[in-house]
Formats: sequence, C-alpha cells, structure tokens
Amino acid sequence: MRKHSSRREVFITFIGIACLTVTRSAFATDSALSAKMFVKTLGGQLVDIINSDMSPSEKKTRIRPFLDRMVDVDDVARYCLGTYWRTSTPEQRRHYLDLFHAMFTNSIADKLGDYRGVTFSIGRASPSGEDMAVETVIVRPNQASANVLWIVNQASGGPKVVDMIAEGVSLRLTERQDYVSYIERNNGNIDALIRALTRQIERHG
Repeated sequence: MRKHSSRREVFITFIGIACLTVTRSAFATDSALSAKMFVKTLGGQLVDIINSDMSPSEKKTRIRPFLDRMVDVDDVARYCLGTYWRTSTPEQRRHYLDLFHAMFTNSIADKLGDYRGVTFSIGRASPSGEDMAVETVIVRPNQASANVLWIVNQASGGPKVVDMIAEGVSLRLTERQDYVSYIERNNGNIDALIRALTRQIERHG
C-alpha cells in the first residue's frame, strides 16, 4: 500500500431579499473571521511544538492530543473509508479509528521532522461548500514555501479542521483513494486494510 459537498409583493420581496443578503453576508463574514482566528491559533500552537527543543518522539506525544482537539480526525477517518464505513462492523470501526488516529499523528510528525524556525502566515478565508477554506503559507528552513489550505467546518458547534490541501492536493482525498483501492484489491475485505495499517504502525515504532 503506497503512502503515499416565496415571493410576495414587490416591495416586501425586495426588503426580504435585502435583509437575507445582509444576513448571509454577515454570517459569511463572521464565519470567515472565526475560521481565520481558529487557524491562526491552531497554527501558532503547532509551530510552537515544531520549533521547540523537544525530541521527535516528544513532539509526537504532544501532537496527538493537540490534533484530537483541533482536527475532526474521526470525520476524516470515516471519509477515507468511503462507502466501506457503512458496511463495516462496530468492531472494525473501533479498531480502524484507533489505527487511523495513530497513523494521522505519525504522518504529521514525520512531515514536521526535526525542523526549527518554521513560520506561517494567514491569507484570506473563503467559503468552500459548507466549510471555510483558510489560506496559509508555511515556511521551513532550507525548503520551498508550502501553500496550504485549511478546510474548517463549524457544524459540530465549534471549528474543526476536516482537510488540509497542500499545493492543490487534498490529504483526505489522497488517503481515501489509497484506502479504498487497497480494500478493493483485497476483494472488499476491510480487515485486510486494518491488518496493513497495524503492520505499518508497528514498523513505524
């Protein structure tokens, strides 16, 4: 396996549309500001961990609960399993979610490596379906700058990251293609994916 969503009379209608437009505009503005502040806080805390003097293993220990608070990891995990989530058993789901959390943490930690001096800047926020897409630029020493879109969803009552798009490539879409393809190559056997993830985590240490 490579690692790789009535009209009434003219005057009343006009007023209604005007009010609705203002309401929608204000809502979009509030949502954009909220998403930008959330990503700014999230990115700042993540950069603090990256730039710390902690060892890579210590960083990983710090990152796991941090990601669980800021990222809707379960939602990403369900998305990555595609239609197989609906056909999986409760036990398979529990096992898969546990593995996915570990895999997600390892993936982020590996990308961070042992960097120091990482910075990021916030750009604009714009609607992306029912979510908000916040533009950022991440700068790492001796590396090309990375343009990253943080997709933020607020449906659960508080903002959560549900995807990261780096240089036009969606993290969750890439993982979904990998996972679903692997299951299909194994005759629709979800347990085959679970075993493969288990082996990968064990090799990672």
